[in-house]
Amino acid sequence: MVLNAETISQQSLPKHVAIIMDGNGRWAQSRNRPRTYGHKKGVDSVRNAVQFCSNLGIESLTLFAFSSENWRRPEDEVSTLMELFLLVLTKEVKKLHKNNVKLTVIGDLSRFPASLQERVNAAHQLTSENTGLQLNVAANYGGRWDITQAAQKLALQVAEGTLAPEQITEEEISKHLTMANQSELDLLIRTGGDYRISNFLLWQAAYAELYFTDTLWPDFNEEVFSEAIACYVSRERRFGCTGDQIKQLLAASKTTS
Repeated sequence: MVLNAETISQQSLPKHVAIIMDGNGRWAQSRNRPRTYGHKKGVDSVRNAVQFCSNLGIESLTLFAFSSENWRRPEDEVSTLMELFLLVLTKEVKKLHKNNVKLTVIGDLSRFPASLQERVNAAHQLTSENTGLQLNVAANYGGRWDITQAAQKLALQVAEGTLAPEQITEEEISKHLTMANQSELDLLIRTGGDYRISNFLLWQAAYAELYFTDTLWPDFNEEVFSEAIACYVSRERRFGCTGDQIKQLLAASKTTS
């Protein structure tokens, strides 16, 4: 079967892609720069990934920005990550809104400064009616935390007598997770060369395709992303597909949009 932009578009591209953005610090250190420099450069890759998904028609993109374990990092690095988060929420949200992107920050936000929580709420409100790409940014997030908080909500319903224990099903648990009303996770990508999912989207990743690349996050560009999508298409349809063909589809979508 010969694949081109038209035939690929008829296949099942992933509707929901998640990325563990790893390698910022190592990227900076390899250039004799502080780790915080790598995090700043990584913002460019975030912009590119959002644009890529929007152009390709992917429904949801979930990015692992700050895990619940990241608080253990050096204080200056955590401080820089917080500053970057504020900067993105201040400068980038208007661009996201202009491009019809709906932003949702998932995770336990209670540990963040009040000023950051206010920016998050404002971003949610500004983009809540947008109908384009659903962008989820996981901050102070952990997969075990997500399942735990869902279990706590269900336990409260049982205690109140509004839910019987035997009514707790996979569907009920799913309804109380942080991305309850979004597409099932299809593809989970990790950059940076490690082969683990690091407590990210544990429930949602149950049937997702996993893709690992040695590319460090600041170097994650359209070409690398295209290869990941091509690999997914190949696995799903059991025939070969190249990154160039995905880029052909991407180019076609740009000309028609």
